Amino acid sequence: MAMADPAAAGAQERITLGADLLFYGDNTEFRNPFREGETIFGTAGWLTAAVDVNDRVTVSLGVFGNQRFGSSDAFERVRPVATLAVRGGGSSFLVGTLPSRERTMDAPAAGRGLHGLLPAIQRETLVFERPYEAGLQWTLQRRRVSHEAWLAWQKLNTPAHRERLDAGVNGALTLSRRISVPLQLHIVHEGGQQFSVGPVADSIAGAAGVRIGGAPDALEFSAVELYGLVSRFVPDREDSRRSRDGRAFLGRASAGRAGWTAHVLFWRGDDFIKDEGDPNYLSIRRDGTHYGGIRDYAEAGLMRTFRPAPGVVLAAAARFHRTETHYEYSYRIVGAVRLGWRVR
Repeated sequence: MAMADPAAAGAQERITLGADLLFYGDNTEFRNPFREGETIFGTAGWLTAAVDVNDRVTVSLGVFGNQRFGSSDAFERVRPVATLAVRGGGSSFLVGTLPSRERTMDAPAAGRGLHGLLPAIQRETLVFERPYEAGLQWTLQRRRVSHEAWLAWQKLNTPAHRERLDAGVNGALTLSRRISVPLQLHIVHEGGQQFSVGPVADSIAGAAGVRIGGAPDALEFSAVELYGLVSRFVPDREDSRRSRDGRAFLGRASAGRAGWTAHVLFWRGDDFIKDEGDPNYLSIRRDGTHYGGIRDYAEAGLMRTFRPAPGVVLAAAARFHRTETHYEYSYRIVGAVRLGWRVR
């Protein structure tokens, strides 16, 4: 059997030390029947060493930490980082610690969450509450088709609780330079066969629509997005009376110029309930009771983005919210720093 020479393979490896730091301050001045006000203030960081085995394979090792300001603990969470990434043909497959797409913080400030899903499907503040994820991820970037698909484990099945995981797809079909068809699907599942503690639950939502406009990373852009959404909420598979099927409509318009971005959105939903979704959109009250009727929500926001140095992004955003008959405001300041040092 022929054996590869480790010294020859090592001579081609490139090692990069990296530090990704996320500084976040999010304040919601809410007090409505659907969502409670909250301040989320802290710093998350990833320290990694990435080894490029060749042009297609990268292995990353490191540590993650999340510090919530004011906490009695030095770190709210500390986790190892271990990732294997394989690339080729516009596609990338990853197993291990999932990279946070939104470490630059453009998307959370502008209205996107961990995987770019609509806030009604997965709330934006998860970027701050749960910045660490681990599982599988497959991304594809072609001229007409792009997507991210992932599976992330949140809890193991133990004698104390069910396992918990989420999986989803966020993709788009490009029809022309200014027209695309976005497609989203997300599921949150609680179950497990080893230990039966609590109910088996599922929460599924999907969205499809059309986006007309320029790319949001351009110096100047404007866009209109229209979505139809459906949901299936099953808090207990053994009790079908508690299950709900929902549907909703979302319209969003945005425009940007020279670092400024403004947006308005309108939502109308009927029985739309989604685990991990933003409660302002959902047909369930804070006390867990069902809201029987059409849910209306509207939002307007303004954001300013600064890039004072390479690898440094600062964003400040303010929003005005109308949740049924309640009028509220929120603001957010986020910053991200990405550093890298080539060792070999």
